[in-house]
Amino acid sequence: MPGLPPRESEPMNKKKSSLSSSLPFEIDATRDFPLGMPAERFLHDYWHKRPLLIRNAFPDFETPVQPEDLAGLACEEGVLARLISLDRDTGTWDVRTGPFQEEDFPGLPHHDWTLLVQDVDKWDPDVRALLEQFRFLPRWRVDDIMISFAATGGSVGAHVDHYDVFLLQAQGERRWMIDASVAMGNAAPNLAFQDDVAIKLLRDFNATHEWVLSPGDMLYLPPLVPHHGVAENACLTFSVGMRAPSSAELIGDYLDTLIAEADEAVRYHDEDLTAAQDPHEIDARAMERVVEALNALRMNDPDLVGDWFGRFITTYRASGDVMPAPETPSRIEMEWDLQQGARLLRHPFSRFAWRRRRQGASLFCNGLDYALPVKDAQQLAALEGLDGATYGALSDAGRDAVMALAAQGHYQLAFDDDDPDPQDEDA
Repeated sequence: MPGLPPRESEPMNKKKSSLSSSLPFEIDATRDFPLGMPAERFLHDYWHKRPLLIRNAFPDFETPVQPEDLAGLACEEGVLARLISLDRDTGTWDVRTGPFQEEDFPGLPHHDWTLLVQDVDKWDPDVRALLEQFRFLPRWRVDDIMISFAATGGSVGAHVDHYDVFLLQAQGERRWMIDASVAMGNAAPNLAFQDDVAIKLLRDFNATHEWVLSPGDMLYLPPLVPHHGVAENACLTFSVGMRAPSSAELIGDYLDTLIAEADEAVRYHDEDLTAAQDPHEIDARAMERVVEALNALRMNDPDLVGDWFGRFITTYRASGDVMPAPETPSRIEMEWDLQQGARLLRHPFSRFAWRRRRQGASLFCNGLDYALPVKDAQQLAALEGLDGATYGALSDAGRDAVMALAAQGHYQLAFDDDDPDPQDEDA
């Protein structure tokens, strides 16, 4: 628990502050605290700040997918998959991208390669259910669950991520080495990459901590913590990654929105112009007018910015497009089916979020937005499926939004509680 001294095997550093030295890098989960502590304490002390190994975070964990399932998924069209291997004799890394063929796998060696498949939570409902364990985080911050299978010795090299990530060991054992220099109060490590390598590998890597993770153990890493994982034996690792758009991505997308919505009639103007002392000078008053012209774009309007961000973040890093079914039932037909016991199930690639406005709320789905009552927006963002009673309890605007989203393919009718298979959809 926080407040206890680090384990004896953990390196000590005299330069650490009294606060950081009292925070362990390794902790045991309990039934009441899967993070080893209350979520609020984890967010305060560790989130975005400090690595943490949580032993037995998922007790008695049994993987919902097997290596052969992952290989099969990597052969599907539209699935983002990579095969990374290392030739130890030459030190050469090789990266191949999917979709793969079934015959690609039997000929692989028994060591030194890794298969990585993105967005497995979109394809497998049992994997998606694991996200319920991360409800202490905003769902719109969660990107996907990537699953990697590594043969003995398999690795993707020493690297850094620009986002927070939880690495859950699902099967077999993996050795993780990390450089926690910053969290220990030391100088930041060198994050320069190697030259002429197929993947972004760190030029220098010096581990401060090393652990072997077994099924159910989970390693949390903040952004820019160097880490290197190597399979002790054939193993599966689940990676729950966050969305962390860069400032350039945010600015670029927001400016595109401002430009698209800009009023051509709003221009630089200087009806208060006085005779220039130097006709070549851009003087202070001219710059004040420039700022006034920019402010007219409503760059600080909370609803304008908020609705833009909702649309942006529900499309950021989207791995596939959700398309309407070839034959979409009419609204009358869908509402009749709902009354008869059918359900509307959310497409697994559809991303929902909502925000409060000065009046009511905005519901976002894959770049679309709808003005709704707060209760409707909350409910539609949270529920993966709607039955007839839930649909009927929505406001007129809420029902209109559901039908509009269904027409776009974000909801599909299901009978007898059969979930639609995303591999059968145009996603």
